[in-house]
Amino acid sequence: METDSKEQMIKKTGTTTVGLVCKDGVILGSDRRATMGYYIANKKTPKIHMISDRIGMTIAGGVGDAQSLVRWMRAEIKLYELKHGRKMSVGGAATLLANILSGHKYYPFFVQLLVGGVDDKPRVFSVDMLGGVTEEDITATGSGSPIAMGVLEEMYVKDGTVKENAPIAARAVGAAMKRDAGSGEGVDILVITNSGTEALTDKDFRKHSA
Repeated sequence: METDSKEQMIKKTGTTTVGLVCKDGVILGSDRRATMGYYIANKKTPKIHMISDRIGMTIAGGVGDAQSLVRWMRAEIKLYELKHGRKMSVGGAATLLANILSGHKYYPFFVQLLVGGVDDKPRVFSVDMLGGVTEEDITATGSGSPIAMGVLEEMYVKDGTVKENAPIAARAVGAAMKRDAGSGEGVDILVITNSGTEALTDKDFRKHSA
């Protein structure tokens, strides 16, 4: 069918992404697989992007749409900082993204996004393709999200530290990769705190769970 043909031509992050709020920071996690229909188009697709020095964004959905939104958000946040002389808050970034998506309802961006970071406290927001925003302590997006959420609901340490929850974020994405064909090729974890950002590797998960 024509729709199947179009589906196979669009590079998508079938995807599992997660966001967790900790008492000392935010954890964003994702897999690395991009697909075109049943074809694995790329095994090293970055799905976690910094849009300011303390705010990150995860992407799920159409790769082209998502990458365009990352560039758009970086530009708008930079303009805001130059105009107002202060950093944009995490909530402000989520609202900005929601307004962009809401303004394109008739020709929507096919994405599901998380915005997380630290201002006066750690915060994570889930933003859907039509501009709906919810603030969450734990959340997941993408085709593997039901599996990841099961792990997060069971293991998340509420009011816990990044050190306690980083291995849980990795385990949630890893569990999704075992059962979801759209997710795979390894786990990326980004930690955002007041002192900076840290990208974790598989070896680091053992360090953070020690």
